[in-house]
Amino acid sequence: MTSMIITVDLGHFKAYRVTTDSAVSPRTDLVEMHDIFEGHGKLSERLSDSAGRFRGGHGKDEFAKGYGEPHNLESEISRRVMKTIATDINRLVKREGCESWYFAAGDKINRGIIEKLDPEVKSRLRKNMPADLTKVRKSEILDHFK
Repeated sequence: MTSMIITVDLGHFKAYRVTTDSAVSPRTDLVEMHDIFEGHGKLSERLSDSAGRFRGGHGKDEFAKGYGEPHNLESEISRRVMKTIATDINRLVKREGCESWYFAAGDKINRGIIEKLDPEVKSRLRKNMPADLTKVRKSEILDHFK
């Protein structure tokens, strides 16, 4: 029986194949790992405040430039990253032909990713953990899903 464990946060994606032989205890192998660059860093590092600077400097001639503000930019970036993660999970579970898979993502993004999964892939999900396990060692990852 082939199954997978997938752990994600907004910056990292890790997928492990779990193989079980009758004579040997389950074995985990890292199948895929990549960074999601759009999820890294602070929003303030990406944006320049030069558009919002004031012209003039003093007195009645001072006014703000009307370039607008990124009101929902942070939530929009999170939404896009969650959609990308869901697409990666759909592709991986179908490609590997997994009968079952296990998932771990932090509280803030877990539900958003699960909602974006294909129904076929979602039906194979056996355990969903609202926890960030991306930094857990390969040798310890299986213990979290027993």
